[in-house]
Amino acid sequence: MSMNLEREKATLPLSESADAKSPILPKILLGITIVLILTAIYLTFMYADIEKTMGVVQKIFYFHVGSAATAFTAFFVTFIFSILYLVKRKRIFDTYASVSAEIGLIFTTLVLTTGPIWAKSAWNTWWVWEPRLTTTLILWFIYMAYMMIRQMDGVWDKKARLCAVFGIIGFTDVPIVFFAIRWWQTKFHPIVFGNGVSQKGGGIADNMLVALIVSIFALLSLYTYLLNRGVEFENMKIKVDQYKEKLREDLEN
Repeated sequence: MSMNLEREKATLPLSESADAKSPILPKILLGITIVLILTAIYLTFMYADIEKTMGVVQKIFYFHVGSAATAFTAFFVTFIFSILYLVKRKRIFDTYASVSAEIGLIFTTLVLTTGPIWAKSAWNTWWVWEPRLTTTLILWFIYMAYMMIRQMDGVWDKKARLCAVFGIIGFTDVPIVFFAIRWWQTKFHPIVFGNGVSQKGGGIADNMLVALIVSIFALLSLYTYLLNRGVEFENMKIKVDQYKEKLREDLEN
């Protein structure tokens, strides 16, 4: 039996014991996620004030910001589990890093999709090469490359090491995206909270803040559910690959 198969077998008791201890966890996460998303939708469209300048189109702000916060969280999780993998060399850590990066890429795509829709109404243009938009696009390309490495042919542990390094280095762009409008002067992206180079955060109404916070938590809950299910799915794929490898060896012998 190959060394790769032995390494994979060593990680299985971890996932199997976790599944056995918490079979109801996915259902709880799904229930919480559904409640939070429905609450966020209600607060966004029925409770929060309509912004005076942009009107109803400003409502996309809650899901745009929530998607960005969730993407940053996902990439941070990838960053942490990439470090853990390089230190411990356990496949379960690589699995968490991979699934989290994939989900983060999806939410970054949502950011880059909702952003231009909002920009067209607010700035009268779909895209502007300003600091935050540009660094966000770079972030998307970084983790798209990360996922392409995952799809390459080769031994999984070599790809895992390369992806771990890529996940750690790639995360450095996240704080750059966040602080971009504070470090560089821009007339497009407003600063809502805190201070910037040439402008102070304007803040938002209390009911808008409530809707924003709930929207962020709703999408973070969705991320947690997807991460849990994604790791379970990847573990099942590993088991299937092990059985196929063992069957192949038995037939050869």
